[in-house]
Amino acid sequence: MKEYKVVNWKMGLSKNNEKLEDTLNQYAKAGWTVRHIAENSARIVFERDKNR
Repeated sequence: MKEYKVVNWKMGLSKNNEKLEDTLNQYAKAGWTVRHIAENSARIVFERDKNR
């Protein structure tokens, strides 16, 4: 079984790419993988196995 997490990404003007990279890496360390990144709404959907 899978579980999902939706994160709303708040884009800033400075160091936006580094902050996004740090956020993605934090979730990856917790076992999440990116399932989808919505371009217009800045929404990221993560997925992982629920019974891991």
